Amino acid sequence: MLAEKINNDLKEAMKNKDSFKLGVIRMIKGAMQLAKPNPREELTDDDVIQVISKQIKMRKDAIEQFEAAGREDLVLQNKKEIEILSSYMPEEMSLEELNKTIDKVFEEVKPTSSKDMGLIMKNISPLVKGRADMSLVNKLIKERLG
Repeated sequence: MLAEKINNDLKEAMKNKDSFKLGVIRMIKGAMQLAKPNPREELTDDDVIQVISKQIKMRKDAIEQFEAAGREDLVLQNKKEIEILSSYMPEEMSLEELNKTIDKVFEEVKPTSSKDMGLIMKNISPLVKGRADMSLVNKLIKERLG
């Protein structure tokens, strides 16, 4: 399970005295605790992936703001954090694989206009969840709908 891998990496980072990685892993664990609807229940791997993808998105947004402010030190720090966070994510879909998945959903849904966007996203989300950037998926679908 992914939560176990995170716990093992936490112990390893402590043993190796890797304070940066330790801080990032602790941040992941804190975000996982906040995401639990019931403190006694464990999160599923999908839940953990969702938590980590939110953290990555937050870092990407922060990078844009730090670049605008000229804070290269913080840009580098956030990029390193994204590297560590990404190590827990499933492998990203290639653009080709993503396009094939979109084609498949288009064949099933047979959209006629951009009004079908919600239906398309509803069908494609479970197929690409955690493996593709949803803003890219959204952009590709909008291009196809014209």
